[in-house]
Amino acid sequence: MNSLEQAEDLKAFERRLTEYIACLQPATGRWRMILIVVSVCTATGAWNWLIDPETQKVSFFTSLWNHPFFTISCITLIGLFFAGIHKRVVAPSISPMSNRSGRIHVL
Repeated sequence: MNSLEQAEDLKAFERRLTEYIACLQPATGRWRMILIVVSVCTATGAWNWLIDPETQKVSFFTSLWNHPFFTISCITLIGLFFAGIHKRVVAPSISPMSNRSGRIHVL
């Protein structure tokens, strides 16, 4: 394979990669919104949980039972990460532009 064929193959690969990443953008936007909403809910619930004076007086599990919003949002956030939301959010951030060494950059 000569260098001209290699260059054409590389351009075709980059075009296909760009098309694939463009197809992921709408789904990625939804996953990012879900992650943002659940993260804000968890942070808000954590704040309310931490400023509650009863939290210091009762056991850990009782305090979680007394704050179901925080407990549910925290479990949801952990579940989303176990389900791979971090991969779905980061996947389209791959840049198809490669440097001289031929590596793909992650933004």
